[in-house]
Parts: sequence; C-alpha cells; structure tokens
Amino acid sequence: MQIGFIGLGNVGGKLASSLQRNGFDLMVRDLDRQVATPFIDRGARWAESPAEMTRQTDMVITCLPNPSASAAVMEAQDGILSEMTDGKIWAEMSTTDEHEVKRLGEQVLDAGGEAIDCPVSGGCHRAATGNISIFVGTERHTFDRAFPVISAMGRQILHTGPLGSASVLKVITNYLASVNLVALGEALMTAKCSGLDLNTSYDAIRISSGNSFVHETESQVILNGSRNINFTLDLVVKDMSLFQAVADRTNVPLELAPVLLDIFKDGQNRYGPREWSPNIVRRLEEACNEKLLAPGFPEEIVDDEPESTGFEVNRSY
Repeated sequence: MQIGFIGLGNVGGKLASSLQRNGFDLMVRDLDRQVATPFIDRGARWAESPAEMTRQTDMVITCLPNPSASAAVMEAQDGILSEMTDGKIWAEMSTTDEHEVKRLGEQVLDAGGEAIDCPVSGGCHRAATGNISIFVGTERHTFDRAFPVISAMGRQILHTGPLGSASVLKVITNYLASVNLVALGEALMTAKCSGLDLNTSYDAIRISSGNSFVHETESQVILNGSRNINFTLDLVVKDMSLFQAVADRTNVPLELAPVLLDIFKDGQNRYGPREWSPNIVRRLEEACNEKLLAPGFPEEIVDDEPESTGFEVNRSY
C-alpha cells in the first residue's frame, strides 16, 4: 500500500518516520518543504499538492494543527477531495472536531473513498518510537484494511466505533491530561512552600494513589526547568475548547473545565501561544515567588521501551 502523509510537525513527523522505518512507500507534504528533506533523503517522494498525493497513493494521512487546516487541505481546488476515488482511504490523525471530521468524511464517502479518524495519545516521545496509542473511528472493514498501516505507527490500537468517535475520546483524554497538569503544579508548589524536598515529593506522588502518566512525564520536565514536552499552550486551549464544545452539545454542565480553560487562556496571554504547556506552572511560581526546580530530572522525556508490533486492544467486557 502506498501512503501519503501531510503534516510533518512535532507529532506528524514522528508518525511518518515510523511508517518509513517500517518499510512503507511514502509520499510526503508540509507547508515547510525543509522539514520533508530528511524523509526525501531516505527515499520518500515529495507531493506538489494534496491532489497529486491522493492521485498517486492508496491512503492519505493528515496530521495538522487545527480543523481549519484540515478543511483547507481537503477542500481546496487542489485538495484531497478533488482526487478522491473508489477504494482510497483518508485517515485524519489531527486532534479535531467530531462534527468537522464527519462533515469531511461524508464527502470522502460520496466520492467512493473510506474515512477514518485516528488521533494518537501518549506523548511525542512514544510517537518517536512507534509505541504511542491510537484511537480509530471507522467502519470495521476499513479498520481491518488500514490496520497494517496504523499498527506500524502505534502499539495499542483501539477501534472506538464509527467515524468521529475517536475524535471525541481524544479531546476527553486530553482534557484529563490538562486537569492533571494543573493539579500537579499546585501539588508540587504546595510541597515546596511547605518546606518539603521536591525530589522526595516527586517520588512520594509517583508511588502513591495520586500517581499518573502526566506526573511521570511532565512533572519531570517541570522540575528540570526545560518544560519541554513538545506540546504548546495554544494546542491545550484548542483541545480544551473542543472538549467544552462536545459537553455543550450534549448538555453536560461542566464545572471544572471552564475554570481550567480560563487558566490556560491566561497562560497563553502571559507567555505566548507557542510556550510549552508545562510552563502553565509559571503562574504559580510568580504568585508564590518560588521556582519548581530540582536536580536529577531529564530535559526531555525519551521512550526507553523497544519498538514492538502494534496490536488491537480487545475489550474484556
């Protein structure tokens, strides 16, 4: 199967690398052609347009920063839809709006193609090694067709249901991660201001019922001071807004989410939209005139698990 990949940013570039590492015939495109150079040097082809890519491949993957970028790539005169034909697959790996992916997916189906939303979860460090988790929303027969490609990019693959279901679950899980990030900042600052050692506090949380994936990753780069988790404040605000929109459409009266969204919007206004998301703790550092820093923590999180073949997560109930 020939694969096209549009969007070679922090996440997309790593996912595309996994495909190339696993032997797929790859065609690539990005607004910045320079980021495609390493892929082309390793044998990938460059697409002059999304239309050309769709014409020459069996499956086109998009991994873009926001729903409007995906719509532009799909619906432009030289976009994916202009060359979508019977049997071709569009796979949306961006974190996007459920309604938008369904709207675009309907146009893919009308042209005879098949549509998937398959966002990832687990951090850029796991995307780099092919060990990230992937949610897949599509019909079962499309899931089975695309599985060899998807399982080359991720380890745990969950078929979430029809198109759009994966996008809802993605913003739900990103919301939970954002809650945890803010809570950990408050917990660590309270420990610091109580006179506790931050290394000891990190370990206490790690071995406790309060532990989490976010603590074992983002707390480390917070305490190192780099705050580099390869995810920025504007992306948190986007994802939180998408989550709030899902809740609003389903009449869920959220209480915590609006407060959290205001916190991240304030951080974005103070430090800029492209600031690393763990630097949301700067708000507390400034308020308390203290720094959340401790020796011995890494500047970046690296996945030290070996790459393994992806598998479908089988529900046990």
